[in-house]
Amino acid sequence: MKTFKFFLLNILFFTVIISCKDNKEPIAQNNNFKVEFEKFTLDNGLQVIFHVDKSDPVVAVALTSHVGSAREIEGRTGFAHLFEHLLFLESENLGKGGLDKMSARIGGSGANGSTSRDRTNYFQTVPKDALEKMIWAEADKLGFFINTVTEPVLAKEKQVVKNEKRQSYDNRPYGHNSYVIGKNLYPKDHPYNWQVIGSLEDLQNATLKDVKEFYNRWYVPNNVTLTIAGDFDPGQAKEWVEKYFGEIKRGKDIPEMEKKPVTLTETKKRYYEDNFARLPQLTLTWPTVYEYHPDAYALEVLGNYLTQGKKAPLYKTLVEQQKLTDEVELYQRSSEIAGEYILQVTAFENTDLTKVYNTINEGFVNFEKKGISQKDLDRIKAGQETNFYNSLSSVLGKGFQLAQYEIFAGDPGFINQDIKNILEVTTSDVMRVYNTYVKGKHYVATSFVPKGMANLALEGSTMAEVAEEKIIEGAEESFDASIAADYEKTPSSFDRSKEPPYGASPDVKVPNVWKETLSSGLKLYGIENSEVPLVQFLMQIKGGMLLEDANKIGVSNVLAQLLTKGTKNKSPEELENAIESLGASVNTYATDQSIIISGNTLTKNYAETVNLIQEILLEPRWDEKEFDLLKQSILSQIEQEKANPNNIASNEFAKLIYGQDHILSHNNIGTKESVERITMEDLKVYYNLNISPSVTNFHVVGDVQATAVKKSLEGINDTWESKEIKFPMVAAPQVPGKSKVYFYDVPGAKQSVINIGYPALAATDKDFYPAEVLNYRLGGGGFASQLTQQLREGKGYTYGIRSSFNGSNFKGPFTISSGVRSNVTFESVDLIKEILNNYGKNFNDEDMEVTKSYLIKSNARAFETLRSKLGMLSDISNYNYPIDYAKLNEKIVKDFTVEEIKNMASSYLDPNKMIYLIVGDAKTQLKKLEQLGFGAPVLLNKQ
Repeated sequence: MKTFKFFLLNILFFTVIISCKDNKEPIAQNNNFKVEFEKFTLDNGLQVIFHVDKSDPVVAVALTSHVGSAREIEGRTGFAHLFEHLLFLESENLGKGGLDKMSARIGGSGANGSTSRDRTNYFQTVPKDALEKMIWAEADKLGFFINTVTEPVLAKEKQVVKNEKRQSYDNRPYGHNSYVIGKNLYPKDHPYNWQVIGSLEDLQNATLKDVKEFYNRWYVPNNVTLTIAGDFDPGQAKEWVEKYFGEIKRGKDIPEMEKKPVTLTETKKRYYEDNFARLPQLTLTWPTVYEYHPDAYALEVLGNYLTQGKKAPLYKTLVEQQKLTDEVELYQRSSEIAGEYILQVTAFENTDLTKVYNTINEGFVNFEKKGISQKDLDRIKAGQETNFYNSLSSVLGKGFQLAQYEIFAGDPGFINQDIKNILEVTTSDVMRVYNTYVKGKHYVATSFVPKGMANLALEGSTMAEVAEEKIIEGAEESFDASIAADYEKTPSSFDRSKEPPYGASPDVKVPNVWKETLSSGLKLYGIENSEVPLVQFLMQIKGGMLLEDANKIGVSNVLAQLLTKGTKNKSPEELENAIESLGASVNTYATDQSIIISGNTLTKNYAETVNLIQEILLEPRWDEKEFDLLKQSILSQIEQEKANPNNIASNEFAKLIYGQDHILSHNNIGTKESVERITMEDLKVYYNLNISPSVTNFHVVGDVQATAVKKSLEGINDTWESKEIKFPMVAAPQVPGKSKVYFYDVPGAKQSVINIGYPALAATDKDFYPAEVLNYRLGGGGFASQLTQQLREGKGYTYGIRSSFNGSNFKGPFTISSGVRSNVTFESVDLIKEILNNYGKNFNDEDMEVTKSYLIKSNARAFETLRSKLGMLSDISNYNYPIDYAKLNEKIVKDFTVEEIKNMASSYLDPNKMIYLIVGDAKTQLKKLEQLGFGAPVLLNKQ
């Protein structure tokens, strides 16, 4: 996939209208909430779904093809996912760069896609004036694409997909677990036996003929659903859909996928010594049911009840009683033709997984004795109601919901039946599915353990077979993806080479912000939005790691997490139940510069949720048992991060940017040594000295008025003692006088993680936003950026690369980051250096036009979701930005000149004054980096 993954959330405890203008009366009615749709079918079989939502001047367009890895055959796996990549590159009338290139001009969210076992989708949210352009472009991909694919283009994209596999599977802890499960759960001829990413050997063997045959079979109108959701005129859109899609020829009839559930005749136990794992992980997988099977609903409730929260039987045995782990997961994964039930435990260091397995069974026995109460069933449903509304907070979310039901249930209106199925789950249903699918049933058990620690695997396990490629220097094929394809254009009844014009320019809606300071010093910032009956809030208490003792880094992190582990009058379990019974979620965490309490709740329960926040904030429990569990959990997290190359790169880069003794050089979760030193008294001292309304901002967005917010906070305002908080001076990090290369050795790494940068700007600096403008065409614009175009699209070195300026109230780093194929580490870094050298020199009018077009037009969708509105309030409160800063930034963009970009590039993008950090295999890559001209690389972890 490019970058996105979407899961359909279930819907509970409410009645919702789904109406289809061409259908009969809806099953259920409620005037409080409705999601209307219109569905029609073109003569060629294309299914089209419209949903009108005029709350923001944006529209989401999604094209979903009913083909995933399940439609592939053995020996030709990975094709569906490969196509997801190919369709963004070019089509006959969009030309090179395809939809990615157009997205930058029209201010889109970035054309993206994802592939699953059963479908592939392509989607983007754009300002509403670009709708006709999007319909034209999506039609071009469906009917006018395949002629543009050449041997060099195919060769390049194979490398990109290989890099994705290395990054997502080969170069991370437990990355091969899903592969081992699939091979042992499903027979060899079952479509779910192989992974969506496919096999590297199959990808390498794919021919242009294979690719064209796959496309012509599955990428036809009668196998595709087009969804359009947002602010548009349905009548006009229907004309455009007919014009651009109508003459694309229907394909051969597509057979329905037959349900193919599996039954295991024996339990299979496999183990694997993982090069990147520091902690042992046990996964138990039972075969279950396909998407929308009646039992899937009860299985979801069962998984939630058994593992989530203090009351959960498996949490009690594994976490609280035996202290073998800090978390346990159990969830139903339903796909189109089969499903599985997955229980996963990542245990603490050196834990025998046989003990974990035995403790799981103890938890099951306890559950069998007590079952699930109606009260707990209702609590779980309340949380899922809130989740549903969250899934509808964007037009893209609404579009995805409707397409999901159309493709896998045959009707977008299936939402009504889905609600009914969920509401009909009973406590006896939960026990029944446990007995049917779990108790005494065969399963696949996978034990992933650190290298050399096979003794920790579940007793009776045999070694798993995992196919791993070897990275060989100079072995990759060369190609020139810029060579144009020579073909005869597909005929059309009109000139498709002419890009449609923009529609009427949308009025950019900058949300109305209200502000107030209460008598305690607590500052309020709010945006009222009644699109969905939800309220989201974020309370930010300034301080975080900045106020910690350098010898005990991690105090604020432990404190933040402990706040939700009970209150003076509520045990941890009672507090958890109180929150969940409201259908709310509350998260507490620390950052480098703050402690955060965030929440999400139904409007009707907002006041009660804030009452609980008052308890959490002002009446902490200081529970010693929870404190010990938290410390063990954090120590486990620290151990895990030591094995993840991306975490290693992040931690080491911070040290190099700020210097070893700088407070911001630390990871705010701390080190093994610092966390072990932290006591409960340390938390109390921090709390009493540093937690004050005088340094706190409360941000709230959603379906609640300012008066209701102020009233809800009266208790906090009246009882929270205000005090003066003194912040230490934070030294500005120094820009290096000359570049230096640093290397962190991860023996056998399939990829090298690259971080390049230097201390640049604070978010409050006058040049900060201009620097973001400068960076758009370099590496901030996704597929519109030079870094992506040259390293991914041109060379196939990487799956992704980006650059950014990251400032706060303090000077933060400019960073270029990527993961590249190990055997092109030097070539990648050298190319990045070359791009930086030439960026300002070569920046031209076209670059300026693309930058301005994107940054101005994208404002139409800048504040669509509740989350984006919260981000806006955070920027205003933290950096003292004016309320209309988005409009002011727009003026900055409009006034920018090419000459200013050139001058800024010379000031802020000097590759000879940067820190170069590479995390990878030193044995094969270290020496070559001397060719960069920055001296011998410094090895940071000499053995």
